[in-house]
Amino acid sequence: MKRTIRPGSIVVAADGSKHAERAVVWAAEQAHLERRPLVVVTADGENVHRINHDAVRLTTVTVPGLDVVALTAAGDPRAILVELSREAHLMVMGSRGRGAVKSMLLGSVAATVSKLAMCPVIVCRPHADGHRGRGVLVAADGTAESRAVIEFAFEMASMRRMPLTVVHCIWDVVAAVAGERNVSLEAADLGVGDDPHRLLAESIAGFAEKYPDVPISLRVTHGLVDDVIGGHTAAWDLVVVGRHPLDTVSRLVKGSIATAVVERAHTTVSVVPEERESSVR
Repeated sequence: MKRTIRPGSIVVAADGSKHAERAVVWAAEQAHLERRPLVVVTADGENVHRINHDAVRLTTVTVPGLDVVALTAAGDPRAILVELSREAHLMVMGSRGRGAVKSMLLGSVAATVSKLAMCPVIVCRPHADGHRGRGVLVAADGTAESRAVIEFAFEMASMRRMPLTVVHCIWDVVAAVAGERNVSLEAADLGVGDDPHRLLAESIAGFAEKYPDVPISLRVTHGLVDDVIGGHTAAWDLVVVGRHPLDTVSRLVKGSIATAVVERAHTTVSVVPEERESSVR
């Protein structure tokens, strides 16, 4: 495979599993919504050409007339997908729930690509019981670097005509013990009007005007992002989290949080690279 694609393409990985098929359908729908070319990639393993052909056929059944490019290659799928992410607009992958991992696109591959990709990565995980179609959920930390993450969430909510919930997770032991801070996404929102809520409101300033069609809910919760969001995502259609650039000191913390959310989520997850500090000042 000549590992070059048209810049701005949406790339989806296909390995013949039902989990990858879920990702192929999602990617085809997204390519149609964004009017972008779709690249279907199958790497390594047996019957790569047949698997790739079947995946391409699935995209055309899902969205007739879609602009689709088929690519196959031998080699480590992690390296191939990360390389393609340099030119891609979006990378889409499948993932099964917890348990044995047999597909080449699951487990460490999804984790590695979401950590190293240069573009946002969508990991399509199976929905668990309790899915209620509540739209898009995004974790925001109030920093300037996270604006790219928030805007991605607004774009997805607008394109898919879904409501958006913006959550700011804080670690405030005193407030939590005193019962003044939320400890879950389902609890009543406490402390409205305090500093964390004002910071959250400031972090979305301008986006509400840019995307007036998106209904917005703001919440401040107590706890770490992966604890608050990771295991409590079944109700949402898409969860969006950020990942610091690879050359920043906080990359290990943010990278591990994003990976934990991907591994624990019960819905589709997007990991969005955050901007470097120098680029947002």
